[in-house]
Amino acid sequence: MEKISLAGQLIQYIFTGITVGSIYAMVGLGFNIIYNVTEIINFAQGEFVMLGGLFMVFCTATLNLPLPVAFILTIALVTGVGAMMERSTINPVKNATVLTMIIVTIAVSIVLKGMAMFAWGKDPYIYPPFSGSEPVFIFGAAVQTQTFWVLLMTAVVVVLLTLFFKRTRYGKAMLACSDNPEAARLMGINVNLMVLISFALSAAIGAVAGAVITPISLMEYDRGALLALKGFGAAVLGGLGSFYGSVVAGILMGIIESLCAGLLSSGYKDAVALILLLLVLFIRPSGLFGSVEVSKIKKFG
Repeated sequence: MEKISLAGQLIQYIFTGITVGSIYAMVGLGFNIIYNVTEIINFAQGEFVMLGGLFMVFCTATLNLPLPVAFILTIALVTGVGAMMERSTINPVKNATVLTMIIVTIAVSIVLKGMAMFAWGKDPYIYPPFSGSEPVFIFGAAVQTQTFWVLLMTAVVVVLLTLFFKRTRYGKAMLACSDNPEAARLMGINVNLMVLISFALSAAIGAVAGAVITPISLMEYDRGALLALKGFGAAVLGGLGSFYGSVVAGILMGIIESLCAGLLSSGYKDAVALILLLLVLFIRPSGLFGSVEVSKIKKFG
């Protein structure tokens, strides 16, 4: 077997890092959407990704649905879970403190993980890549075709979010709520509806992330916690409230993890990412792209 050159190995690690980092970025986007409207850190965001992968397995393997139909149905199902979570747990305690609502999201995360364990068991699941399993060779590095689907979906999510927040009525209303909820309410904006939309939208993004990453990385009932931790790290590293900051920070974390795993040891990859996060927060507590006051974002991006 032909030995891969050092350049090929580096390209392999970088593509792997960008792929994993894109998932962290999408999880971070979900955190920021809810944070901007409510100032809540939704620690159930990782479970949305987990459910996206497992629902995709159910739709393709059990129901034998065509891939596009399964993908759309998966997003719809997880979006419904996000909306139900907001209506049944967040909305009833909307007058409670932010800390209380964060604790509620942790409880929901535990419940969703338990329900997934009962529904799918403890075994990991995987399904075939969207466009075949034959890799694409780039400068000697074998890149899986599913990697390009992950990058494409990340780009689509970012573009659609940009258009939603800058061009649509509901997007502008959500930005108004993030700036000043009381003023938005006085202007006739239904703040409760905006909170519901934020949870549904973050769940949809989590579903996309879970659906596209499962063919590369196995999905199981307890993957959500680690994904939430990494996504939260991306959100904080990029600056809480900064959508584009989450994308940049998530990809940066993924590349550093991949290079560390490939060049040093896979046992250190999580530590390196967390050390980077701590260093940035020591130097710039608001994150790479956050405001100096670490307040809610005033504009999209």
